[in-house]
Amino acid sequence: MDKIYINNLEFIAYHGVFPEEKKLGQKFLVSAEMTTSTREAGKTGNLKKSTHYGLVANDIGEIFTGKSIDLIETCAEDIAEMILSKYPLISEVKVTVKKPWAPLQMHFENVAVEITRKRHTVYLSIGSNMGDKKQNLLTAIEKIKELKNTSVGKVSTIVETEPFGVKEQDDFLNACLEVKTLLYPHELLEKLLGIEEEMGRKRIKKWGPRIIDIDILLFDKEVIEDDDLAVPHPWMCDRSFVLDPLCEIAPNVVHPLERKSIFNLKRALDETVDEKENEILS
Repeated sequence: MDKIYINNLEFIAYHGVFPEEKKLGQKFLVSAEMTTSTREAGKTGNLKKSTHYGLVANDIGEIFTGKSIDLIETCAEDIAEMILSKYPLISEVKVTVKKPWAPLQMHFENVAVEITRKRHTVYLSIGSNMGDKKQNLLTAIEKIKELKNTSVGKVSTIVETEPFGVKEQDDFLNACLEVKTLLYPHELLEKLLGIEEEMGRKRIKKWGPRIIDIDILLFDKEVIEDDDLAVPHPWMCDRSFVLDPLCEIAPNVVHPLERKSIFNLKRALDETVDEKENEILS
């Protein structure tokens, strides 16, 4: 991808932990390296197809000088969040905040914080088999849309499926959706668990009835194996109620462990199901 650079914007601001820093102010240098595509703008000369670095610089200045903040880490996070949320053509940004007048009792050029942040693509599975099942799914989607710096893109058709694991319960309604977010995986997980709890989810029995279930299937191309989060979802390749709606909205997305597209994973699962059914009938 291409880059747009803004190097060493100079500000006098009042950031720092010590009272003297907040009172007297000091110099800061701020840089932004923005990942985007300049191809169409370069071929057509149309500024609307690119990101106006002058506007970005002005927005950085407003954020950086708008209020006093203790840590330059916070300054960098605020700038990165602003750029990614306000300028949709930017997919990733590296922000550097340099502090050349930091209170150190030795010779130095500057202290600095550098962070890289990007917009993540996430695929979720949602399901319900209690109460007004369809409304439960629609409510969950709306609540996901309300999450900060998060938007819902493609939404699959809602499908009705038999329960998985525990058969003695009502059928489920399931769907998959594509989400764009600035949240990190565990941050998103925490928000989704909060939505489940807000909607009345009770974790009483594994694979039992639930008013709403929201699972992270894929998070960019990441592989996460923590105690509280596994991505890609470990069961997704064995569940038609996941692969069928997911294939509708993301057939060419590649599973980072299986190294196969969702379309090919669905086809393999369908063939396995057909073989089992033929064995039963024969």
